Amino acid sequence: MRRNNMKKILLFCLMTFSVTGAYAQRSDRSFIRKGNRMFADSLFIKAEENYLKAVDMNPELYEGNYNLGNAYTAQQKPNEAIEQYRKTANALEARKKELMDNPGSNSKDLAQCKQDLAKTYHNTGVVYHMCEQYDKAVESYKQALRNNPQDDETRYNLILAQRMLEQQQQDQQQQQDQQQDQQQQQDQQQQDQQQQDQQQQEEQQQQEEQQDMSQENAEQILEAAMQDEKDVQERVQEQLMRVQPKKPLEKDW
Repeated sequence: MRRNNMKKILLFCLMTFSVTGAYAQRSDRSFIRKGNRMFADSLFIKAEENYLKAVDMNPELYEGNYNLGNAYTAQQKPNEAIEQYRKTANALEARKKELMDNPGSNSKDLAQCKQDLAKTYHNTGVVYHMCEQYDKAVESYKQALRNNPQDDETRYNLILAQRMLEQQQQDQQQQQDQQQDQQQQQDQQQQDQQQQDQQQQEEQQQQEEQQDMSQENAEQILEAAMQDEKDVQERVQEQLMRVQPKKPLEKDW
């Protein structure tokens, strides 16, 4: 998904946490309220600073950890945001298991825990959506819906992420096919070139052999001609000697 579309999703779907009630007077909650005001004014760095202060004072404070992840998301720091949401989700999952295993637990506490988990997984999906990791976004949205099946915003994002994942997979398959075709063409070209080189080498070898044979034949012919000429000269000489007239006898005066 392109960045401008991601901004629209982020503004529409990022779920924040506001602090109200009796706990608002506590110092860690005061930092969260300040951070929320900064976040609402798009002062995300200032919001992050206040959330960090709240978490430093109370590391198990859900609102601080969760909204710190939101501040990272708004600053387009996906790695930090994912890690922060992961920590928050792990703590909430442990809390949900504890409540479900305890028959005497308050149903409202369990319902609130599930709502918090749904928001955490939802925002995790938004970050993965931003990073075009649609498979992880789909899984995160599904986790959110398991905890809050009535969340229409999450359902919308899930459908969108599934479509983008399908398109991404098609694009990847098409790219793979193109790369495979290119590789096959390169392999065929290399094979053709090897055959051509081998053929040229064989033709050159044949030419060299023919040249060697021609030179050898020429030498044999020349040697034979020289031998024939020698034989002819010897026969001529022999004939001359045979027909040479004898010297006349001198008279004996």
